[in-house]
Amino acid sequence: MGDPAMHSVLHALGVAGSMAWTILWPLVFGFAISAVIQSVVRKSAITRALGGDGPRELVLATGFGMASSSCSYAAVALARSLFRRGASFVSAMAFEIASTNMVIELGVVLALLMGWQFTLAEFVGGPLIIVLVAVVFRIVLRERVISAARAQADKGVAGSMEGHAGMDMSVDSDETFLRRLFSRKAFTAVSNIFAMEWAAIYKDIIAGVLVAGAVAAWVPDSVWRALFFEDHPLLSAIWGPIVGPLVAVVSFVCSVGNVPLAVVLWTGGISFGGVIAFIFADLLIAPILNIYRKYYGTAMTVRIVGTFYVAIVLASWIVDAVFSALGLVPDPSSARIPDEGISWNYTTWLNLVALALAAVLVTRFVRGGGLPMLAHMGGEPSRGES
Repeated sequence: MGDPAMHSVLHALGVAGSMAWTILWPLVFGFAISAVIQSVVRKSAITRALGGDGPRELVLATGFGMASSSCSYAAVALARSLFRRGASFVSAMAFEIASTNMVIELGVVLALLMGWQFTLAEFVGGPLIIVLVAVVFRIVLRERVISAARAQADKGVAGSMEGHAGMDMSVDSDETFLRRLFSRKAFTAVSNIFAMEWAAIYKDIIAGVLVAGAVAAWVPDSVWRALFFEDHPLLSAIWGPIVGPLVAVVSFVCSVGNVPLAVVLWTGGISFGGVIAFIFADLLIAPILNIYRKYYGTAMTVRIVGTFYVAIVLASWIVDAVFSALGLVPDPSSARIPDEGISWNYTTWLNLVALALAAVLVTRFVRGGGLPMLAHMGGEPSRGES
Protein backbone atom coordinates (compact mmCIF):
# COMPACT_ATOMS: atom_id res chain seq x y z
CA MET A 1 0.00 0.00 0.00
CA GLY A 2 1.41 3.37 -1.02
CA ASP A 3 1.79 6.30 1.30
CA PRO A 4 -1.27 8.22 -0.05
CA ALA A 5 -3.51 5.20 0.47
CA MET A 6 -2.15 4.63 3.95
CA HIS A 7 -2.63 8.30 4.79
CA SER A 8 -6.23 8.11 3.57
CA VAL A 9 -6.96 5.09 5.75
CA LEU A 10 -5.33 6.66 8.79
CA HIS A 11 -7.30 9.86 8.19
CA ALA A 12 -10.57 7.89 8.06
CA LEU A 13 -9.68 6.03 11.26
CA GLY A 14 -8.67 9.31 12.90
CA VAL A 15 -12.03 10.89 12.10
CA ALA A 16 -13.84 7.76 13.37
CA GLY A 17 -11.83 7.79 16.59
CA SER A 18 -12.46 11.48 17.17
CA MET A 19 -16.20 10.98 16.64
CA ALA A 20 -16.25 8.09 19.11
CA TRP A 21 -14.39 10.16 21.71
CA THR A 22 -16.72 13.13 21.24
CA ILE A 23 -19.95 11.18 21.72
CA LEU A 24 -18.72 8.89 24.53
CA TRP A 25 -19.89 10.91 27.55
CA PRO A 26 -23.45 11.62 26.36
CA LEU A 27 -23.91 7.94 25.55
CA VAL A 28 -22.69 6.81 28.97
CA PHE A 29 -24.79 9.35 30.88
CA GLY A 30 -27.79 8.77 28.62
CA PHE A 31 -27.75 5.01 29.09
CA ALA A 32 -27.20 5.42 32.83
CA ILE A 33 -30.26 7.69 33.19
CA SER A 34 -32.31 5.34 31.02
CA ALA A 35 -31.18 2.39 33.16
CA VAL A 36 -32.38 4.17 36.32
CA ILE A 37 -35.81 4.69 34.79
CA GLN A 38 -36.05 1.13 33.45
CA SER A 39 -35.04 -0.30 36.82
CA VAL A 40 -38.31 0.87 38.41
CA VAL A 41 -40.71 0.34 35.47
CA ARG A 42 -41.74 -3.27 34.84
CA LYS A 43 -42.51 -4.47 31.32
CA SER A 44 -45.73 -6.08 32.51
CA ALA A 45 -46.97 -2.61 33.54
CA ILE A 46 -46.11 -1.28 30.09
CA THR A 47 -48.05 -4.05 28.38
CA ARG A 48 -51.16 -3.50 30.51
CA ALA A 49 -51.17 0.19 29.56
CA LEU A 50 -50.91 -0.38 25.81
CA GLY A 51 -53.90 -2.57 25.09
CA GLY A 52 -55.65 0.00 22.88
CA ASP A 53 -54.62 2.30 20.06
CA GLY A 54 -56.33 5.53 21.10
CA PRO A 55 -54.65 8.84 21.99
CA ARG A 56 -54.07 7.81 25.61
CA GLU A 57 -52.31 4.58 24.64
CA LEU A 58 -50.19 6.35 22.02
CA VAL A 59 -49.08 8.94 24.57
CA LEU A 60 -48.20 6.21 27.07
CA ALA A 61 -46.42 4.16 24.40
CA THR A 62 -44.36 7.20 23.44
CA GLY A 63 -43.49 7.96 27.05
CA PHE A 64 -42.55 4.39 27.88
CA GLY A 65 -40.50 4.20 24.69
CA MET A 66 -38.58 7.35 25.53
CA ALA A 67 -37.77 5.84 28.92
CA SER A 68 -36.82 2.45 27.47
CA SER A 69 -33.75 3.38 25.47
CA SER A 70 -32.81 0.53 23.16
CA CYS A 71 -30.79 -0.34 20.12
CA SER A 72 -33.01 -0.65 17.07
CA TYR A 73 -32.85 -4.46 16.99
CA ALA A 74 -33.80 -4.78 20.65
CA ALA A 75 -36.59 -2.20 20.21
CA VAL A 76 -38.07 -4.20 17.32
CA ALA A 77 -37.88 -7.41 19.33
CA LEU A 78 -39.41 -5.75 22.39
CA ALA A 79 -42.25 -4.33 20.29
CA ARG A 80 -43.13 -7.84 19.15
CA SER A 81 -42.94 -9.05 22.74
CA LEU A 82 -45.40 -6.34 23.81
CA PHE A 83 -47.69 -7.20 20.88
CA ARG A 84 -47.69 -10.90 21.82
CA ARG A 85 -48.49 -10.08 25.43
CA GLY A 86 -51.55 -8.04 24.53
CA ALA A 87 -50.47 -4.56 23.45
CA SER A 88 -52.16 -3.28 20.32
CA PHE A 89 -50.06 -3.34 17.17
CA VAL A 90 -50.23 0.45 16.77
CA SER A 91 -49.11 1.02 20.37
CA ALA A 92 -46.26 -1.47 19.96
CA MET A 93 -45.05 0.39 16.87
CA ALA A 94 -45.31 3.74 18.66
CA PHE A 95 -43.22 2.32 21.50
CA GLU A 96 -40.67 1.03 18.98
CA ILE A 97 -40.32 4.41 17.27
CA ALA A 98 -39.96 6.34 20.53
CA SER A 99 -37.47 3.93 22.10
CA THR A 100 -34.91 4.46 19.34
CA ASN A 101 -35.56 8.00 18.12
CA MET A 102 -36.76 10.01 21.12
CA VAL A 103 -34.23 9.10 23.78
CA ILE A 104 -31.88 11.15 25.92
CA GLU A 105 -28.57 10.03 24.45
CA LEU A 106 -29.70 10.66 20.87
CA GLY A 107 -30.79 14.20 21.74
CA VAL A 108 -27.52 15.04 23.49
CA VAL A 109 -25.36 13.62 20.69
CA LEU A 110 -27.36 15.54 18.08
CA ALA A 111 -26.99 18.79 20.03
CA LEU A 112 -23.28 18.17 20.50
CA LEU A 113 -22.44 17.43 16.88
CA MET A 114 -25.11 19.28 14.91
CA GLY A 115 -26.86 21.82 17.13
CA TRP A 116 -29.78 21.96 19.52
CA GLN A 117 -32.14 22.59 16.60
CA PHE A 118 -31.75 18.98 15.50
CA THR A 119 -32.54 17.76 19.00
CA LEU A 120 -35.68 19.88 19.03
CA ALA A 121 -36.58 18.63 15.55
CA GLU A 122 -36.29 15.01 16.69
CA PHE A 123 -38.62 15.57 19.63
CA VAL A 124 -41.07 17.47 17.45
CA GLY A 125 -40.87 15.08 14.52
CA GLY A 126 -41.08 11.92 16.63
CA PRO A 127 -44.63 12.45 17.94
CA LEU A 128 -45.66 13.68 14.51
CA ILE A 129 -44.43 10.46 12.91
CA ILE A 130 -46.22 8.39 15.55
CA VAL A 131 -49.51 10.22 14.89
CA LEU A 132 -49.11 9.80 11.14
CA VAL A 133 -48.30 6.10 11.55
CA ALA A 134 -51.42 5.64 13.70
CA VAL A 135 -53.59 7.43 11.14
CA VAL A 136 -52.24 5.48 8.17
CA PHE A 137 -52.49 2.18 10.03
CA ARG A 138 -56.17 2.87 10.65
CA ILE A 139 -56.56 3.09 6.88
CA VAL A 140 -54.38 0.20 5.70
CA LEU A 141 -54.68 -2.33 8.52
CA ARG A 142 -57.61 -4.71 8.51
CA GLU A 143 -58.40 -7.15 11.30
CA ARG A 144 -57.42 -10.11 9.15
CA VAL A 145 -53.96 -8.60 8.57
CA ILE A 146 -53.50 -7.94 12.29
CA SER A 147 -54.71 -11.45 13.15
CA ALA A 148 -52.32 -12.98 10.63
CA ALA A 149 -49.48 -10.87 12.03
CA ARG A 150 -50.31 -11.96 15.60
CA ALA A 151 -50.39 -15.61 14.52
CA GLN A 152 -46.97 -15.17 12.89
CA ALA A 153 -45.63 -13.34 15.94
CA ASP A 154 -46.82 -16.15 18.21
CA LYS A 155 -44.70 -18.63 16.26
CA GLY A 156 -41.73 -17.02 18.00
CA VAL A 157 -39.44 -16.98 14.98
CA ALA A 158 -36.08 -15.62 16.12
CA GLY A 159 -34.93 -12.27 14.86
CA SER A 160 -32.16 -10.41 16.71
CA MET A 161 -31.59 -9.44 20.35
CA GLU A 162 -34.46 -11.66 21.46
CA GLY A 163 -32.92 -12.51 24.80
CA HIS A 164 -32.14 -8.89 25.55
CA ALA A 165 -35.66 -7.77 24.69
CA GLY A 166 -37.19 -10.52 26.81
CA MET A 167 -35.23 -9.72 29.97
CA ASP A 168 -37.07 -7.75 32.64
CA MET A 169 -34.32 -6.50 34.96
CA SER A 170 -36.47 -4.04 36.89
CA VAL A 171 -36.82 -4.22 40.67
CA ASP A 172 -39.57 -6.64 41.70
CA SER A 173 -40.79 -5.17 44.97
CA ASP A 174 -43.94 -3.83 46.60
CA GLU A 175 -42.00 -1.03 48.30
CA THR A 176 -42.62 2.63 47.51
CA PHE A 177 -41.09 4.12 44.39
CA LEU A 178 -38.35 5.98 46.29
CA ARG A 179 -37.43 2.94 48.39
CA ARG A 180 -37.10 0.85 45.24
CA LEU A 181 -35.11 3.57 43.49
CA PHE A 182 -32.47 3.84 46.23
CA SER A 183 -32.27 0.17 47.18
CA ARG A 184 -29.34 -2.20 46.60
CA LYS A 185 -31.58 -4.13 44.22
CA ALA A 186 -32.02 -0.98 42.17
CA PHE A 187 -28.25 -0.46 42.01
CA THR A 188 -27.86 -4.01 40.71
CA ALA A 189 -30.74 -3.54 38.26
CA VAL A 190 -29.28 -0.27 36.95
CA SER A 191 -25.86 -1.87 36.47
CA ASN A 192 -27.40 -4.85 34.66
CA ILE A 193 -29.51 -2.70 32.34
CA PHE A 194 -26.62 -0.33 31.66
CA ALA A 195 -24.22 -3.13 30.77
CA MET A 196 -26.75 -4.98 28.63
CA GLU A 197 -27.72 -1.84 26.71
CA TRP A 198 -24.08 -1.18 25.90
CA ALA A 199 -23.57 -4.79 24.88
CA ALA A 200 -26.55 -4.47 22.55
CA ILE A 201 -25.54 -1.23 20.88
CA TYR A 202 -21.75 -1.07 20.79
CA LYS A 203 -21.53 -2.75 17.39
CA ASP A 204 -23.87 -0.16 15.87
CA ILE A 205 -21.86 2.69 17.39
CA ILE A 206 -18.57 1.26 16.12
CA ALA A 207 -20.07 0.67 12.69
CA GLY A 208 -21.55 4.16 12.65
CA VAL A 209 -18.31 5.99 13.41
CA LEU A 210 -16.30 3.80 11.02
CA VAL A 211 -18.76 4.33 8.16
CA ALA A 212 -18.93 8.06 8.89
CA GLY A 213 -15.15 8.31 9.10
CA ALA A 214 -14.70 6.52 5.79
CA VAL A 215 -17.38 8.56 4.03
CA ALA A 216 -16.05 11.85 5.43
CA ALA A 217 -12.51 11.01 4.35
CA TRP A 218 -13.14 9.38 0.98
CA VAL A 219 -16.35 10.77 -0.57
CA PRO A 220 -15.86 14.23 -2.14
CA ASP A 221 -18.35 16.93 -1.18
CA SER A 222 -19.20 17.35 -4.86
CA VAL A 223 -20.84 13.91 -4.84
CA TRP A 224 -23.17 14.88 -2.00
CA ARG A 225 -23.94 18.28 -3.51
CA ALA A 226 -25.01 16.63 -6.74
CA LEU A 227 -27.03 13.89 -5.02
CA PHE A 228 -28.88 16.31 -2.75
CA PHE A 229 -29.40 19.15 -5.28
CA GLU A 230 -27.73 21.63 -2.96
CA ASP A 231 -27.76 24.37 -5.61
CA HIS A 232 -31.58 24.16 -5.91
CA PRO A 233 -33.03 25.00 -2.46
CA LEU A 234 -36.67 24.15 -3.18
CA LEU A 235 -35.85 20.90 -4.96
CA SER A 236 -33.38 20.03 -2.20
CA ALA A 237 -36.04 20.56 0.50
CA ILE A 238 -38.43 18.26 -1.36
CA TRP A 239 -35.85 15.65 -2.32
CA GLY A 240 -34.00 15.42 1.02
CA PRO A 241 -36.73 13.66 3.04
CA ILE A 242 -37.38 11.32 0.09
CA VAL A 243 -33.79 10.18 -0.33
CA GLY A 244 -32.74 10.37 3.34
CA PRO A 245 -34.51 7.14 4.38
CA LEU A 246 -33.16 5.37 1.29
CA VAL A 247 -29.60 6.21 2.33
CA ALA A 248 -30.42 4.83 5.79
CA VAL A 249 -31.76 1.56 4.33
CA VAL A 250 -28.44 0.75 2.66
CA SER A 251 -26.21 2.14 5.42
CA PHE A 252 -26.95 -0.82 7.74
CA VAL A 253 -26.35 1.52 10.70
CA CYS A 254 -29.08 2.13 13.25
CA SER A 255 -29.95 3.83 16.51
CA VAL A 256 -27.48 6.43 17.84
CA GLY A 257 -24.84 4.96 15.54
CA ASN A 258 -26.33 6.76 12.54
CA VAL A 259 -25.75 10.26 13.95
CA PRO A 260 -22.07 10.48 12.84
CA LEU A 261 -23.13 9.69 9.27
CA ALA A 262 -25.95 12.24 9.59
CA VAL A 263 -23.29 14.88 10.33
CA VAL A 264 -21.47 13.93 7.13
CA LEU A 265 -24.68 14.12 5.10
CA TRP A 266 -25.61 17.50 6.63
CA THR A 267 -22.22 19.06 5.91
CA GLY A 268 -22.37 17.45 2.46
CA GLY A 269 -25.50 19.30 1.43
CA ILE A 270 -28.61 17.28 2.34
CA SER A 271 -31.54 19.40 3.50
CA PHE A 272 -32.54 19.85 7.15
CA GLY A 273 -35.58 17.65 6.61
CA GLY A 274 -33.41 15.09 4.83
CA VAL A 275 -31.24 14.72 7.93
CA ILE A 276 -34.30 14.25 10.13
CA ALA A 277 -35.69 11.62 7.73
CA PHE A 278 -32.35 9.80 7.64
CA ILE A 279 -32.14 9.61 11.43
CA PHE A 280 -35.72 8.40 11.84
CA ALA A 281 -35.27 5.71 9.20
CA ASP A 282 -33.05 3.60 11.47
CA LEU A 283 -36.03 1.25 11.79
CA LEU A 284 -36.02 0.68 8.03
CA ILE A 285 -32.46 -0.56 7.50
CA ALA A 286 -32.21 -3.73 5.40
CA PRO A 287 -31.56 -6.26 8.23
CA ILE A 288 -34.54 -4.98 10.22
CA LEU A 289 -36.82 -5.29 7.18
CA ASN A 290 -35.99 -8.99 7.12
CA ILE A 291 -36.77 -9.24 10.84
CA TYR A 292 -40.19 -7.64 10.28
CA ARG A 293 -40.90 -10.36 7.71
CA LYS A 294 -39.96 -13.08 10.21
CA TYR A 295 -41.98 -11.48 12.99
CA TYR A 296 -45.17 -10.48 11.22
CA GLY A 297 -45.22 -12.00 7.73
CA THR A 298 -44.88 -10.37 4.32
CA ALA A 299 -48.27 -8.66 4.20
CA MET A 300 -47.75 -6.78 7.46
CA THR A 301 -44.11 -6.02 6.61
CA VAL A 302 -45.16 -4.29 3.39
CA ARG A 303 -47.60 -2.16 5.38
CA ILE A 304 -45.03 -1.36 8.08
CA VAL A 305 -42.40 -0.29 5.56
CA GLY A 306 -44.82 1.73 3.43
CA THR A 307 -46.43 3.41 6.43
CA PHE A 308 -43.14 4.22 8.17
CA TYR A 309 -41.65 5.63 4.96
CA VAL A 310 -44.66 7.83 4.17
CA ALA A 311 -44.87 9.06 7.78
CA ILE A 312 -41.14 9.86 7.91
CA VAL A 313 -41.22 11.78 4.62
CA LEU A 314 -44.35 13.76 5.52
CA ALA A 315 -43.16 14.57 9.05
CA SER A 316 -39.74 15.63 7.78
CA TRP A 317 -41.30 17.94 5.18
CA ILE A 318 -43.47 19.51 7.88
CA VAL A 319 -40.58 19.93 10.33
CA ASP A 320 -38.37 21.42 7.63
CA ALA A 321 -41.07 23.89 6.57
CA VAL A 322 -41.92 24.96 10.14
CA PHE A 323 -38.30 25.30 11.27
CA SER A 324 -37.44 27.23 8.08
CA ALA A 325 -40.36 29.60 8.64
CA LEU A 326 -39.26 30.18 12.24
CA GLY A 327 -35.62 30.67 11.29
CA LEU A 328 -34.54 27.62 13.30
CA VAL A 329 -32.62 25.77 10.59
CA PRO A 330 -28.92 26.05 11.53
CA ASP A 331 -26.12 26.80 9.12
CA PRO A 332 -24.49 23.51 7.98
CA SER A 333 -21.11 25.12 8.59
CA SER A 334 -21.91 25.18 12.31
CA ALA A 335 -21.92 21.38 12.38
CA ARG A 336 -18.60 19.71 12.83
CA ILE A 337 -17.02 16.43 11.90
CA PRO A 338 -14.68 15.83 14.85
CA ASP A 339 -11.15 15.19 13.65
CA GLU A 340 -9.01 16.89 16.27
CA GLY A 341 -8.36 13.76 18.33
CA ILE A 342 -8.02 13.89 22.12
CA SER A 343 -7.09 17.13 23.85
CA TRP A 344 -7.56 18.56 27.33
CA ASN A 345 -10.95 20.20 27.05
CA TYR A 346 -14.40 19.77 28.57
CA THR A 347 -15.02 16.65 26.45
CA THR A 348 -12.02 14.90 27.97
CA TRP A 349 -13.06 15.76 31.53
CA LEU A 350 -16.63 14.64 30.93
CA ASN A 351 -15.38 11.43 29.33
CA LEU A 352 -13.19 10.70 32.35
CA VAL A 353 -16.21 11.13 34.64
CA ALA A 354 -18.32 8.99 32.30
CA LEU A 355 -15.67 6.25 32.17
CA ALA A 356 -15.48 6.24 35.98
CA LEU A 357 -19.28 5.88 36.20
CA ALA A 358 -19.21 3.12 33.59
CA ALA A 359 -16.45 1.33 35.52
CA VAL A 360 -18.54 1.40 38.71
CA LEU A 361 -21.64 0.05 36.96
CA VAL A 362 -19.79 -2.62 34.99
CA THR A 363 -17.96 -3.76 38.12
CA ARG A 364 -21.30 -4.12 39.91
CA PHE A 365 -22.66 -5.98 36.87
CA VAL A 366 -19.79 -8.48 36.96
CA ARG A 367 -19.73 -8.95 40.75
CA GLY A 368 -23.51 -9.26 40.85
CA GLY A 369 -23.40 -12.26 38.53
CA GLY A 370 -24.52 -10.48 35.39
CA LEU A 371 -22.03 -12.02 32.95
CA PRO A 372 -24.17 -15.09 32.15
CA MET A 373 -26.86 -12.75 30.81
CA LEU A 374 -24.54 -11.75 27.96
CA ALA A 375 -24.62 -15.30 26.63
CA HIS A 376 -28.41 -15.10 26.34
CA MET A 377 -28.68 -11.73 24.59
CA GLY A 378 -29.45 -13.30 21.22
CA GLY A 379 -31.54 -15.95 22.89
CA GLU A 380 -34.89 -17.22 21.75
CA PRO A 381 -38.24 -15.48 22.01
CA SER A 382 -40.12 -16.37 25.16
CA ARG A 383 -42.73 -19.01 24.46
CA GLY A 384 -44.85 -17.75 27.28
CA GLU A 385 -45.61 -14.35 25.91
CA SER A 386 -48.77 -15.07 24.02
